[in-house]
Amino acid sequence: MKEDFLDAHQRHLDDAERLFQAQRWANADHLYGVAAECGLKVLLEKLKGGSLDKGDRLHIMEDKKPDNAWVRYQSYISGHLLATKMSLPQFNPFSNWLVSQRYAHQSNFDQTKVQGHQAGALAVAALVKKADKEGLL
Repeated sequence: MKEDFLDAHQRHLDDAERLFQAQRWANADHLYGVAAECGLKVLLEKLKGGSLDKGDRLHIMEDKKPDNAWVRYQSYISGHLLATKMSLPQFNPFSNWLVSQRYAHQSNFDQTKVQGHQAGALAVAALVKKADKEGLL
């Protein structure tokens, strides 16, 4: 199947919000991270004018690696003409999120922890909407 990072971003964010409202913290948390990752990949793909390099195919946070989708996006945008319009906060709200946490027991997740990841995913979503409004998507 062909990758569609925009569709993936939107549906993961929508599902995360529904799960958050239902207080299903663990699954909401996972989907906020995946939604943010997909949103950043949408932006990178469009800013680079084509498909992603293998090095761009990172999770929002990589276990024991300094590089991740948030850092990769920030690095790329810093040298781009749109840097002032399309930058994210320097602090990565997903610094305590790992894709492997999908295997963790749900008792490890609570509203407070998930809200930080929700805010990060919503910040990425705001940039995706801004990019669409500015004709980048």
